[in-house]
Amino acid sequence: MPIKRLENLLNPNDAGGLGDIIRHAKDMGELVHKLQQALPDDISASIRSANIRDNGELVVLASSPAWAAKLRFEADRLMATARQTGADVTSCTVRVNRN
Repeated sequence: MPIKRLENLLNPNDAGGLGDIIRHAKDMGELVHKLQQALPDDISASIRSANIRDNGELVVLASSPAWAAKLRFEADRLMATARQTGADVTSCTVRVNRN
């Protein structure tokens, strides 16, 4: 097994390895930023994370049950914003993550 340098393993331009994971994390960070920009400031701060699953489901993690309820009312706006990134989003789920 060839030895790879750490800097090569963490290179987001490298195909496979950790590069795919780093690229995905960066893409999801950019998605969260775009979703937050599309919402009013008071609601946007409640988004902890977001991901788009292979089946087209946009999953948004909120900081509390109360904010999750408010974000569910914004599902159409969240999906439209995610679609603007080129993603094929068909549904939106909002969950609570207090971490």
